[in-house]
Amino acid sequence: MIPFSHSWPYDIFQRDVYMQYCPFCSKEHVLLPMKPQELKSVREGKKKLLVFPCCGSSLTVVDSDADYLLFDRAVR
Repeated sequence: MIPFSHSWPYDIFQRDVYMQYCPFCSKEHVLLPMKPQELKSVREGKKKLLVFPCCGSSLTVVDSDADYLLFDRAVR
């Protein structure tokens, strides 16, 4: 079972991946340095280091589904 505390929702708009707000600094509408094609490779088991452009904090994405990214540590 996926722990809810390690997941965060995301949206895809056109060819960009967004989060409603950053889990660290709470900035709204954060454009992630990640492309929708990378989400497929994450689903297949490849990990992705994600550095938030707003505050420089980083997390490792270990899995994803159509609505949530799963990280290696708690974000909630």
